Amino acid sequence: MDLHPLAGTLLRKSVLSRELRARVDALDLPDEGHGYDSFGMNREWVAGALIVTRFLYERWFRVESSGIHHLPAEGAAVLASNHSGALPLDALMIWTDIVRKSDPPRVPRVVVDHFVNLLPVLNVLFTRAGAVGGSRANFHETLTGGDLVLVFPEGVPGIGKPFSKRYQLARWREGHAELAIRHGVPVVPIAVIGAEEQMPQLGRIDGIKVFGSPYLPICVPPLPLPVRYHIHYGAPIPLHEQYKPKQATDPDVLQEAAAQVEEAVKGLISKGLALRKGVFR
Repeated sequence: MDLHPLAGTLLRKSVLSRELRARVDALDLPDEGHGYDSFGMNREWVAGALIVTRFLYERWFRVESSGIHHLPAEGAAVLASNHSGALPLDALMIWTDIVRKSDPPRVPRVVVDHFVNLLPVLNVLFTRAGAVGGSRANFHETLTGGDLVLVFPEGVPGIGKPFSKRYQLARWREGHAELAIRHGVPVVPIAVIGAEEQMPQLGRIDGIKVFGSPYLPICVPPLPLPVRYHIHYGAPIPLHEQYKPKQATDPDVLQEAAAQVEEAVKGLISKGLALRKGVFR
């Protein structure tokens, strides 16, 4: 399933605003010679993803963001965010926010769990819009290629937190710190406020696995509430200047480096919660 180039162009021009069309056209996307990069990302599909997410971004979650100037204008960086909400809609909203607001326009590579590739239709959309599987080889190629790589160190436990533990980070893994040190790139901390309340999870059924997901969440309501999203980008953390690449194998160094990022994300969460006027405002 793919968009014909002419059909994609016509769809982009008829549905997207002039500003968003200009941003899509300005994207510096690699091309292996047939309209796609080595991971399958395609300009028309990026535009299509913006069309798909527009209602959620503008009308449902009414996303607001601050600090996007902290993203590097060029070159690679690891973006590390908290994760929540039963469904990974926070990843979609961060992706959309960056494509719509970064200067110059950039497409972040969202690192997805293995089961995402088993989701019908969505797996194609994610891949064509720039998502990549979380393998070491993929990390190496994206960071070496100068991409922004969005990771969620909490992983699946983050989106599976019960409502009683909202805005409390699950175990913060160290992989993002290793990658940043090994590849000599900064880490930009990100906090998402709002997703924790979108689908309060009351429980889960571990024996039922849908499309490879580790469990079936029990949420009330079963669909996301129209909470307001607030995305906060923090100042880059120069782990690549604090540690040498050879230290990327030292467990103590990685724990110390990851703790810096975790504390930065916690600080952004605290600031975001203090600033917001309510769950739906």
